[in-house]
Amino acid sequence: MRRHCAALLLLALWGCGSPPPKQAEKFAIEIVPQDESRRFPLANRVNVQQVGNHVLGKEYLPGGNVAEYKLKGKSYRQFLVRSASAEAAGLLLFDCKGHLRDAKYLAHMGGYFGMDGTTPFYIFQKGVFLAGIVGLPEKEADTLARQFAARLD
Repeated sequence: MRRHCAALLLLALWGCGSPPPKQAEKFAIEIVPQDESRRFPLANRVNVQQVGNHVLGKEYLPGGNVAEYKLKGKSYRQFLVRSASAEAAGLLLFDCKGHLRDAKYLAHMGGYFGMDGTTPFYIFQKGVFLAGIVGLPEKEADTLARQFAARLD
């Protein structure tokens, strides 16, 4: 019994002096969202890109797709975020509304129009999608949003 205890004590002491095992390196993995470029209108489109996180650089938005457009000297962007469910998209819409100044409810679209700093921001939900148009006045954005919503079926 004494030999057994002595051997265990020796092993315990020997283990105390050894360096800790190396930890596995941590990698940041950015998941690229599904390519939804087919849902964006082609007219006046410059490009579409998938953003792994923080669409439009907004910390409150997850990853999604952003399309850039140019029309008559104006540039604007449309974005699309696919959520896990319609409820999740609704919560995201409400969160986005909280970041807009002078947010106005748009009953016909189930969305909001407001200002993000000095930039006009039009957002709406359709099913599992949160979509929006950034950089256009409300009237122009509304026309484009209706067309965009029709592509989200």
